Amino acid sequence: MESKPENAGGESRMPTKFGYALFRDYILPSVLGRHEEEILYWAGKELASEFPLFDMDEAAGFFLEAGWGTLTRESAGKREMIYVLETEAEQAKKGRRCYSVEAGFLAGQYQKIHNRVAECRPEADRRQGIVKLTLAWE
Repeated sequence: MESKPENAGGESRMPTKFGYALFRDYILPSVLGRHEEEILYWAGKELASEFPLFDMDEAAGFFLEAGWGTLTRESAGKREMIYVLETEAEQAKKGRRCYSVEAGFLAGQYQKIHNRVAECRPEADRRQGIVKLTLAWE
């Protein structure tokens, strides 16, 4: 009796968390090397151009759809907003994953929506297993 791979019948399967983690946590850092953070930040800004939002409140839905995690706005001030990203707590606690794509995406969206130069800084809270994204503008 011949064994067939699960998707041999032509059905498409969603990527697994393991497959995503392999790509995100091992392949990308290996290929991008010491420039990983800068390149992924730029890539996040490019994604914002390709997938424009009409309002920053739509970012949470995009993050869920992209599989990046649950994004909530923690606070908002005159020149900055702080978001909390609940993602795979294991990865945030290990401190291995770079969250520059997510930060670049938020900065790019803010720039496009508000026509102001913006930047976003990710900070993984290893104790809590979350990522704080501080979005600031001029």
